Amino acid sequence: MDSWKKAVVMSAIGAAAFLFMKKKYPAGVLATGVGLAVLASEYPEKFETVRQSLPEYFERGMQVMEMAGKAGKRLSDAAGRGAFDMWEEIGG
Repeated sequence: MDSWKKAVVMSAIGAAAFLFMKKKYPAGVLATGVGLAVLASEYPEKFETVRQSLPEYFERGMQVMEMAGKAGKRLSDAAGRGAFDMWEEIGG
């Protein structure tokens, strides 16, 4: 990668981080997009691989969120019951 492209990518990442910290989200997303566009122009085959595997990552993320939701529901249900009920349930 040429040195000017490295400078553009690093500047875009730094600017995006700064903008996100300043809560200027649209500008941060734009700066991130610039950095990613330069990277994609340099390594198109890598980005094609990532693009093809995105549905799998999304599906795994949804499964994790589903399990977390079920665990949260169980915890809230358990918190609603009294300690005596839980003791009786485990055979105390």
